[in-house]
Amino acid sequence: MTALALVLVLAAALAHSSWNLLSKQAGGGASFVWLYCTISAVLYAPVALAARLYRPRHFGWLELTFVLGSALLHVGYFVLLQRGYRAGDLSLIYPLARGTGAITATLGAIVLFGERPSWLALLGAFAVGASILLFARSSKVGRSPQGLFYGTLTGLLIAAYTLWDKHAVTTLLISPVVMEWGTTVGLVILLAPTAAASTREVRREWSAHRKHAMGIGILCPLAYILVLTALAFSPVSSIAPAREVSILIGAAMGTHMLAEGQPYRRLMAATLMVLGVIALALG
Repeated sequence: MTALALVLVLAAALAHSSWNLLSKQAGGGASFVWLYCTISAVLYAPVALAARLYRPRHFGWLELTFVLGSALLHVGYFVLLQRGYRAGDLSLIYPLARGTGAITATLGAIVLFGERPSWLALLGAFAVGASILLFARSSKVGRSPQGLFYGTLTGLLIAAYTLWDKHAVTTLLISPVVMEWGTTVGLVILLAPTAAASTREVRREWSAHRKHAMGIGILCPLAYILVLTALAFSPVSSIAPAREVSILIGAAMGTHMLAEGQPYRRLMAATLMVLGVIALALG
């Protein structure tokens, strides 16, 4: 991994963990997801237009299919993530989702893209798996199996859209900014029927959590644009694990800023997970 890719990934990790903190605090459902996606689509439209004009590339039906496919995967990801945050703590759901996603994306890159991680990377994958077991042994997970379910399922969707979008920005050469903005617009369209059927809930979310929605609307696309940019010139098996340094940030935010329980167990598990993803990235 190059120094530039590492800087992009670390900046993305900080932005990503910050918007997840806002998402946990808001605790909304599909209507809240539609709200902050709409904000993102409006705010980043000029950026996407500038990227398109600066580096024009062919954009046909195949490219559009990949953008729409990414939108479908992200709908599942965002909705399941919000449900997970309703069922469990930030310091639990966030590491489970990110760690599961990192391992699955790495395995997928080996199978689909022919990437060959070293033994150090495989040792890192083992460490991530062990850290997930530490999280799973938390007493809160035992009382709330939904948290474990949603965290793991969200991680599988993270892996799916990471591999899907990797192909889009490297093989199809779709601009990372255009890819992210197109995906966000697709999310707005796909969730529009839900928002239209619950306009009262949308108004309530805007009244109660407009600052959270604005923050997520800015930080969420920014985090993923940085990741997609790094993916455009780096292997998935390095980027997907390395970006999960956000796990430690998210766990620290949950245990200290939200006063969630078992801070030492969760921070220990998060630290093991971060060491694992570092080994994956170096390998």
